[in-house]
Amino acid sequence: MDLFSLASIALAFFVVAVSPGPANISNATLAMSRGRRASLIYGAGLSTGLVFWGVIAASGLGVVLQQSLHLMMVLKVLGGLYLIWLAFLSGRAALGPRADLPTINPDSTSYWDLFIKGIVLNVSNPKTVIAWMAALSIGLDAHANTLALVFGVGVCIVVGFAVNAMYSIVFSFKGVMTGYRHAKRWIDGVVSGLFALAGAGLIRSAFGR
Repeated sequence: MDLFSLASIALAFFVVAVSPGPANISNATLAMSRGRRASLIYGAGLSTGLVFWGVIAASGLGVVLQQSLHLMMVLKVLGGLYLIWLAFLSGRAALGPRADLPTINPDSTSYWDLFIKGIVLNVSNPKTVIAWMAALSIGLDAHANTLALVFGVGVCIVVGFAVNAMYSIVFSFKGVMTGYRHAKRWIDGVVSGLFALAGAGLIRSAFGR
C-alpha cells in the first residue's frame, strides 16, 4: 500500500470522525463541564468503541451485519434506545436546579466508568461499521492483501483517537468552560434534542428496509 492510499483512508475517516454526532457532542459537553482529564478518558473509551467496529469491518463481519436484516435491526433499536436515554439525562440536567459545576476530584470520580460509557456509546451505534467500510474502501481494492488492510485499519484507529483527543482539548479550555457555565441550560437542552433526534433516527432506520 502506498502513502497516497493511506492518506486517502485517513482523510476519509477523519471527515467521518470529526463530524458532529452523538459521540462528539457528548465528549465536547463533558470537556466543557468536567474538564480535560475526564474528557480524555471518556474520549479514549469512544475511540476503543471505534476500534471494535473497525475489527468487525476489517474481518468481513460488517458485510454479514448489513445482510442480516434482523441482527442489524436489533442493534439499531438498542443503540437508538441508549441515545434516547442519554437525551433524557441531558434534558433532566437542563431542567434541573442551576448549580455550580463541580471540580474534578480524582479520588471521588470513577474514570473507569467514564471510559466504559464511552465504549458503550460507540459500540451501541452499528452505523459506525458502515463508516469504517466506506473509509477503507477508498484506499483499498479487491486485490489488497492482509498487510494493507492492517495498515488501513491502523491509520483509522490513530485518526479516531486523535479526533477524540482534539475535542477533549479544544472544548476544555478555560474560556470555553466559562461560556458553558453561563449557557449550561441551553447547551444541555440542545444536546438533549440532538441525542433524541439521533436515537429516533436510528430506531426509524431499523424499520426502514
